[in-house]
Amino acid sequence: MSLDYGIQLPVQSQSTLYAEPWEADAGPADLVEVARAADRAGFAYVAACDHVAIPRRLAGAMSTVWYDPVATLAHLAAVTERVRLLAHVAVVGLRHPLLTAKQYATLDHLSGGRLILGVGAGHVREEFEALGVDFERRGAVLDETIDALRAALGPDEFPSHHGKSYDFEGLGQRPRPVQARVPIWVGGSSPAAVRRAALKGDGWLPQGDPRDRLPARIETLRRLREEGRGDGAPLTVGAITEPLYVGAPGWEVGRRTLTGPPEALAESLRAYGAMGVHQIQVRFRCRGRTELTDQIALFGAEVGPLLDGAG
Repeated sequence: MSLDYGIQLPVQSQSTLYAEPWEADAGPADLVEVARAADRAGFAYVAACDHVAIPRRLAGAMSTVWYDPVATLAHLAAVTERVRLLAHVAVVGLRHPLLTAKQYATLDHLSGGRLILGVGAGHVREEFEALGVDFERRGAVLDETIDALRAALGPDEFPSHHGKSYDFEGLGQRPRPVQARVPIWVGGSSPAAVRRAALKGDGWLPQGDPRDRLPARIETLRRLREEGRGDGAPLTVGAITEPLYVGAPGWEVGRRTLTGPPEALAESLRAYGAMGVHQIQVRFRCRGRTELTDQIALFGAEVGPLLDGAG
């Protein structure tokens, strides 16, 4: 089994948890060049995040820089050729599913069928309150929203859904997605999120779980899927890796960062495949756009091919 690899794009979200200093002064041109580098290097996807508005109490840690994922991925679809476009993750409970379906179906149509829709429950209470959405019910609403999106992103021009929060039929939407089934990957590592991924998702996007916690979570995921569905439908299991640097950095990259020659990095990353992971989201320490695009190119050329046969 090969281990796919994708990347969350810099610039478009700038939480202090992961943003590099150079991103503060970066902009659309940098975003485009990084996406093109990932496209050329054989990355499976590029990802963009989703927040509508950040309250002052969180702005110091999260920043207020969060590009809209639909606009961002549509822009990048026009300047790339094959790389898939992942919302990681869309807080779809903030919007009516017909609105979400209209946006993402158009994105899939414009990109020639490259959309992966990652969804999550969200965590910023003020964001929900400002938009008039019940924060306490966000889990239940997300469960129903996934069902509604399955219908609204399916092949039927006039989809129907009848639920507690949303009820629609007889309303047509075109263009339809190019893909017969848009993959929905469920984000989050809470018990509720893992259950949601197992029962409703085509994939699971964990929230940065350390390696030692992943095997147990994956086992739970598989058990819940078998018990709850039992239909043998495939599930793409993901993981977010430690920060990486291909080669010898020559500067302080942090003790958690994996560094070294391609063979050493590949050996370490193949352990994810052995756990049952199908795709890894990689991130690179870098001091600027050029260093990042160089790292992406090196990884694609020299590490990626060594991930074939992982697991």
